[in-house]
Amino acid sequence: MKFIWPEFLWLLVLAPLLVALYLWVLRRKQLGAIRYPSLGLVRPAMAPGGVWRRHLPPAVFLLGLVAAILAAARPSALLTLPSHERIIILAIDVSLSMRASDVLPTRLAAAKDAAKSFVQELPSDVRVGIVSFAGTAALVQAPTRDRDDLVAAIERLQLDRQTAIGSGIIVSLATLFPDHGIDLEPLVLGRRWGPSAVVKVPEKKAEKKFDPVEAGSNPSKAIILLTDGRRTTGPHPNEAARMAAERGVKVFTVGFGTAAGAQVPIEGYSIYMAFDEETLKAVADLTRAEYFHASSGDELKKVYNTLSSRIVLNKEHTEIAMLLAAFSAFLLLAAGSLSLLWTNRSV
Repeated sequence: MKFIWPEFLWLLVLAPLLVALYLWVLRRKQLGAIRYPSLGLVRPAMAPGGVWRRHLPPAVFLLGLVAAILAAARPSALLTLPSHERIIILAIDVSLSMRASDVLPTRLAAAKDAAKSFVQELPSDVRVGIVSFAGTAALVQAPTRDRDDLVAAIERLQLDRQTAIGSGIIVSLATLFPDHGIDLEPLVLGRRWGPSAVVKVPEKKAEKKFDPVEAGSNPSKAIILLTDGRRTTGPHPNEAARMAAERGVKVFTVGFGTAAGAQVPIEGYSIYMAFDEETLKAVADLTRAEYFHASSGDELKKVYNTLSSRIVLNKEHTEIAMLLAAFSAFLLLAAGSLSLLWTNRSV
């Protein structure tokens, strides 16, 4: 728990002072009772529960006062709350290595099946976009709440050559931040990574001044990167991850396939497809997210279930001063009511 105005906490010293004052008043009353005995003073003490009835209202009053002081200091607690206007981008690898059958029936087929289940089970207020990447990256479905459009976009995914993981992250960022002036042409379609291709990319809007924020601090946007292999072209994934980190976006990475890699037939040749976990872990670490490994379709579905709980429910510092103030008012009212009910006088 944190306090926005911690300087008010010094008022808590009043609590022990009030306890000492209360004990002193009781002592004075006891001395007075000994000097001037009266049946009126003895009768309440002899009644059932007489002792605790005398002390309960002051104790409740003291708790109410402490709660009021804590409320004045404006406490905030780390609470798990539903997200607001959440946008998730699924960046899915469609390189030729995804035809490997070490995950049945194929890696891409298993990935499609799990992704469709994932988007259908998300809360209806969460918008999801689909980015596919191979030698370059493309936005195949703009963020939407329409689950049928998302499922259709996932089913349309087709295999292509090479793997540009960094391009997938950058196109995802351009989708999340269309007003940040992310220039995709040099970053994703630059000459140094081969001939430019005509792809569908997010519409670039007027550039807005961009101020870097703390990594992982954006509670409303996230990227889920699903890939089975190492980068073969495009910008380095770590550079793209740093761009995401500067915008506070977490990039959850899912390594899909077996740790031993797999042989994939391409144009009559059997080509070994390596599995690069270190890069995916680095991307997740740079953006304060998590890395997951899925070596089967069932494991991938479990990963998506975990991601759903991680992303849709956020842990945020939320001010709870109003709750404490209401609790304080309840205690003070209860103390006064009990005092009037049992002693016919205020506390």
